[in-house]
Amino acid sequence: MKVTVKDIVQIIEEFAPACYQENYDNVGLTVGNSENKVSRILLSLDITEAVVNEAIKMGAEMIVSHHPTPFVGLKKLTGRNETEKCIIKAIKNDIALFNAHTNLDNAWNGVSFKMAEKMGLSNVKTLEPKANILRKLCVFVPEKYTNEVLNALAEVGAGKIGNYDSCSFTLNGKGTFRPNQEANPFVGSANKLEEVSEDRLEMIYPIHLEEKIIIALKKTHPYEEIAYDIYPLAQNHPQIG
Repeated sequence: MKVTVKDIVQIIEEFAPACYQENYDNVGLTVGNSENKVSRILLSLDITEAVVNEAIKMGAEMIVSHHPTPFVGLKKLTGRNETEKCIIKAIKNDIALFNAHTNLDNAWNGVSFKMAEKMGLSNVKTLEPKANILRKLCVFVPEKYTNEVLNALAEVGAGKIGNYDSCSFTLNGKGTFRPNQEANPFVGSANKLEEVSEDRLEMIYPIHLEEKIIIALKKTHPYEEIAYDIYPLAQNHPQIG
C-alpha cells in the first residue's frame, strides 16, 4: 500500500485539526511535498540538526514533531542559524517536516488532557474553551428525505454535542419555487409555482468538518438547487481549548 505525506497529515489532523491552533502558531506541513511516499517516520519533540541527521541516517522521509520548524516566517534561507540549517538539510534530503503543536494541546484527549491524566487529576474540564470553532447548518429538505439527510450528516460528524451525537432540530413548513425552462426539478414542472411540505433541519458541527458535511448534504439531498444557510456560532467549543 502506498502511503504518502498527505495520508499521514490527514490521520493526525483528523484528531487534532489545524484550525484548533492558536493564532501565533505554525502547525501542519512546513517543509516537503505532500505527495511524496513515506515508509519511515522519525518522531520528535523538536527539530534540531541532530534530529535531521538521525532521520537521514535511518532513511526517514518524514519528521513529525510537536514544536514547529519554522515557528515564525522566514525572509531568508542562508543557514545562518539552526532553524535554517535544519530546513536546508531537510529539503536537500527530501524529508518532510510536519508538526502538531497547539492544535494537539487544545484537542480533547490531546496533550493537555494527557498531562492531567498522568497527574491523576479528576473532574477534568477545558479551562479556556476555544472560540470560532462551531458552526450551524440550516437546510430545507422535503420531509420524506429528512431522516436520510440527517443520518448522512451525522455520519460525517454533524450534530455531535459532548457525549451525544445525531443532535438536530426539525421544524415543518411550506416551501415554494417555480422552475424555469432550463431547470431539471425533482418536483414540479417548468413555469409552474410549486408548494412542497419541507422540514427545516438544523445541526451544529466543528468548522474543520465543513467540506465533508457539504459533500454529504449534496449527495443525499434530492433537489437540483439546495437551499441552505451556514451560521458562525458565538459560543465556545466546550471540549476544545
